[in-house]
Amino acid sequence: MKAGTLLLFLVLAATAAFVTLNWEAVVAPADLSIGIAIVKMPLGLVLVGLLVLITALFLVFVVYLQTSVLLETRRQAREIKASRELADQAEASRFTELRSFLEAEFARRGGHKGESQDAVLERVGQLDRDLRVVIEQSANSLAACVGELEDRLDKAGLRAPGN
Repeated sequence: MKAGTLLLFLVLAATAAFVTLNWEAVVAPADLSIGIAIVKMPLGLVLVGLLVLITALFLVFVVYLQTSVLLETRRQAREIKASRELADQAEASRFTELRSFLEAEFARRGGHKGESQDAVLERVGQLDRDLRVVIEQSANSLAACVGELEDRLDKAGLRAPGN
């Protein structure tokens, strides 16, 4: 359990114990002004009610924040998956293009070596370099998305230290 959560529970338990031990004083009637009139109500009970209301609003806000972070995380995961699939398709497309180019070159040249082989090897090298650049760009994009997600989780305080 996180230290902040433990501290919150301790404060709530101490408040509950204090109210229980002083219940007679909490429910003792007092004259309270509500702006246009004066009413006789137990001041302690009004304050405890306000504490419960503020605590409930805080919990609703925390649930809202966690839900929005979870939805954002899922959206980013879908985007990362789509980017990965696109990179895989691009890689497969490059290999298919290379295979068809090589087959066409070999068929056209009829197995002659020399200049045609050098041209094919140069083209293969160029395609290899292009493929590596695309893969590196995809990896950089993926790393940036993951880093941004980790930063958001760290800012929101939802990630355990050391993860």
